[in-house]
Amino acid sequence: MDEKQTELKKIIMDTKTLPTLPGVINKLSALSDNDKSSVQEMARIVSSDQVLSARILRLANSPSYGFYRVSTISNAMILLGVNVVKSLAISSSIFEVMEKNSVGLWEHSLGTGVVSNMIAKKLGLPECEEIATAGLLHDIGKVIISLKCSEAEFEVRRIIDEKQIYMWEAEHEILGTDHAEVGCWLAKSWFLPDKLTEPIACHHNVEASANHRIKTSVVHMADVLIKASGFGDSGDSFVPLIQQAAWDALKLNEQIIAELVEELEDKLVEVKNFSLELQQDCDAPSP
Repeated sequence: MDEKQTELKKIIMDTKTLPTLPGVINKLSALSDNDKSSVQEMARIVSSDQVLSARILRLANSPSYGFYRVSTISNAMILLGVNVVKSLAISSSIFEVMEKNSVGLWEHSLGTGVVSNMIAKKLGLPECEEIATAGLLHDIGKVIISLKCSEAEFEVRRIIDEKQIYMWEAEHEILGTDHAEVGCWLAKSWFLPDKLTEPIACHHNVEASANHRIKTSVVHMADVLIKASGFGDSGDSFVPLIQQAAWDALKLNEQIIAELVEELEDKLVEVKNFSLELQQDCDAPSP
């Protein structure tokens, strides 16, 4: 790691100035690491934070998860799994701090979560919900770069326009790293499980994924499909190809892609409505 990267990592890992994770999440982490903890105990902790509870129920009932009518936090935990609830809690905290002008990135992330879930179900993969959460969190590094290095972010955007390159390439030029690596540092500092951290770290480089290549391939593919659909704003001005490593890992063919693209259109109408509802919730004055 060169000097520039080390310095940046220090800035990013300075958790005192990170978007604050509610204390609830730390307690939840401690409980989820203890085999003797019950779902009810964990649910009680999450329920103590009204905003977080509302967001988790909203997300658990969203098109990403497709369960619908989940009315209690303990049901959300049973259905989604503790790690997913923990990740949703983190992502909802993060996206809360996103500037209004980052709504495009929120929609891109939400769309990638939905499509990750859709691909996982279509291919009959296990742990669809966790794959959806990895999709939702895949660009978390962009949020942190925006919060911590706003001048560098401006330079990155200038270079993207000037050189017509991908965002991750521009980030390497300016920062010596990219949002995928930054997201990975962050996920590790929050003790997220490897099956979420690896897809965040490798969604632009599936070959580099060692232990969770299938999950990483799904998130990579969802990211590409969402960019191709023009939904949200990832910051890239053109669409990458699906990498060969992902085709191989998921045993894809043209027909599967065609079917997914067809399903995608209806799904994105739901996601757009959901995103608008969430934004209205955020804009609404507190009681």
